[in-house]
Amino acid sequence: MEFADKLQKFRKERGMSQENLAAIIGVSRQSVSKWESGQAYPELDKIIALSELFNVTVDNLVKNTPSSTESAENVQHIRYVDSRYMYRYEYKSKRTWRGLPLVHINIGRGIHVAKGIIAIGNIAIGGLSIGGIALGGLCLGGLGFGLVSSGGLALGLLMALGAVAIGPIAIGALAIGIIAIGSLAIGMFSFGACAIASHIAIGQYATAHIAIGDSVNGAQTLLMENNRLNSISAEQVRALISQEYPRLWKPIVERIISIFN
Repeated sequence: MEFADKLQKFRKERGMSQENLAAIIGVSRQSVSKWESGQAYPELDKIIALSELFNVTVDNLVKNTPSSTESAENVQHIRYVDSRYMYRYEYKSKRTWRGLPLVHINIGRGIHVAKGIIAIGNIAIGGLSIGGIALGGLCLGGLGFGLVSSGGLALGLLMALGAVAIGPIAIGALAIGIIAIGSLAIGMFSFGACAIASHIAIGQYATAHIAIGDSVNGAQTLLMENNRLNSISAEQVRALISQEYPRLWKPIVERIISIFN
């Protein structure tokens, strides 16, 4: 059986139209029509995508084999596998902005990249990105890297939120940043159970030039009583910061002091 015949056969077994198949593979309906009529042959990446979709090997798909009708048992098995393991879903909006679709969804087994203003995929790149690996403006993913990122490992140019967060403002179990908030916080200004900072650290254990906490280590320290923040007055903190960092940006000073109000 020729490739063209096999392609048509597998497509019809799954109740798919040429348009459906074209949308999933990411080609035009005319391309599918040419493949099935033998006028053209797909590129290697499309062949691999087709083999994954139909749950057959590339050899089985492209090599000529004697024409035969598969048993009902085999056909049922293939459909059963397909129903349990959807291999891929892709959607691209027709509307674009500067060449990028407003929405691009590309998810499934394997590595699938989505690029759009809103991108959702195994790997997502866009203004708003959601995926295993997310890159762009606002990113949500296992690994997120962008202006604002949230994920298992989040790297943010402005802000990062995650189990491990790295950015100017970092919030996470492990937070590393200029302003770091977390169980373990490391930065210029750190707040957490264990806070380590170059300037000011506030936490149960705090080490910094100015260290405020239950257990402290620093050039200037304020010791809390029974781990209670209200045991230290805002005026004490203000006076200490003014003494050690008189030119510190006022919004940061006020934010730190507000913790003790």
